[in-house]
Amino acid sequence: MSGPANPGVLRIEAEPRTGLLSQRRRITVDSAVPGSLVTLRAETRRGAELWAAQATYLVDAAGRLDLDTSAPVSGDYRVADAMGLFWAQRRQTNAGGSVEPSDVSAPIRTRITAHAEPGTGLLDVPAAGVLRAGAQPASAELVIEQLLLADGVQRAEIRRDGLVGTLFTPTGEGPHPTIIVMNGSGGGINEARAALYAAHGIQALALGYFKAPGLPDYISRTPLEYFERAIDFVTTELDPLGGAPLVSGQSRGGELTLLLASLFPERILGAVAFVPAAFVFGAQGAADPAEGWNGPTWTLGGAPLEHLWHNNSGVDWQPWNDDPAPTRHADVYVDGLHDRELARASRIPIERFTGPVACVSGLDDRAWPSSFASRIVFDTLARHGHTAERLHLDYVDAGHGIAIPHLPSTEIERMHPVSGVHYSNGGTPRGNAEASADSFAQVCAFVHRTASRHTSNHQR
Repeated sequence: MSGPANPGVLRIEAEPRTGLLSQRRRITVDSAVPGSLVTLRAETRRGAELWAAQATYLVDAAGRLDLDTSAPVSGDYRVADAMGLFWAQRRQTNAGGSVEPSDVSAPIRTRITAHAEPGTGLLDVPAAGVLRAGAQPASAELVIEQLLLADGVQRAEIRRDGLVGTLFTPTGEGPHPTIIVMNGSGGGINEARAALYAAHGIQALALGYFKAPGLPDYISRTPLEYFERAIDFVTTELDPLGGAPLVSGQSRGGELTLLLASLFPERILGAVAFVPAAFVFGAQGAADPAEGWNGPTWTLGGAPLEHLWHNNSGVDWQPWNDDPAPTRHADVYVDGLHDRELARASRIPIERFTGPVACVSGLDDRAWPSSFASRIVFDTLARHGHTAERLHLDYVDAGHGIAIPHLPSTEIERMHPVSGVHYSNGGTPRGNAEASADSFAQVCAFVHRTASRHTSNHQR
């Protein structure tokens, strides 16, 4: 058995060093002392915050280490996964801010350092090459760049007809599959997801509808005609493959996605709902304080849509003000269904939509029951003879925080960005990370299938 040519002179490699955020990295270490311990640390500056993860590994008898086949013996995560150095990162500073990239044009740079642990190495063979305690440890480092904005993707701000958003157009000649991307109760414009879709050949309009320039600060009484105008804009101005856009959103945006599909079924090609609801809910944590959590979220024709918190006879408490639930088993989303007539009136009639539907959910969602909601949606579609594709990605160890791939997924206990209320997203860091990476890839494929299938059907 041969060992490294220069034991103790560490070499660390990553493939690719520069590439899209959605790409996995293979990270390896060579020329370590056989059987020694090597500690790797990854540090990333995300906006004003420093994030880091660290893990210690046992090197094999050849002085080599592959992070995808060897699990750490100590550190912030304990599974064989090179991307653990990214998803297991935690804040090292306290400047606030989101883990989501705010500037999609700026590469996310992660510095990875490797150093040998002094005195470690095979104990049943002579100690040649072993670093003595007190000596300067062997070390190596590299920088990995993760990109959101791929070469050739065009970014354009949209400010017309009252619409506020950002359009990302892929390279190559169109028409392209096209999707409208909407955020949840945090508001704002989800440029990061839209940019990454465009890198994968999908034209994406990241659409703001509150907490964005020129728009209200709260979700209360959001007019659904706004989204109707956005659908018309995409259809008439952006030449979407298949003749119409897909719609997609997360959390409240997932509720909105299914609601739009039920209201405008002939104008939407497909629906992709991340951690959605199957009912229309009140404004909850993103409410205008003047309206309150049980005020309306959506209006149509100037009138508020019925919602599950409107004088609900089964609910005498609410979890959006940091008060504890009445008991540890209480669930307002279960209690709300006790008012059967109101539940029937506020249910999203998804059976009106005949196009493809995808739902992404977490079985351990603690913010609201997105797995339960998704099952209601697909059961309803099946009962009503829905024949288009139905894709349910339901992740056992994931919660509410299913995001874009390879970002830190450690912040499970959260503070709502609008109300400041504390809550839990649920899931585990690894479960959320795996769900984010897998769902992104599967949703990209779903979008391409949906647009191509519709185009093929119309060409026959």
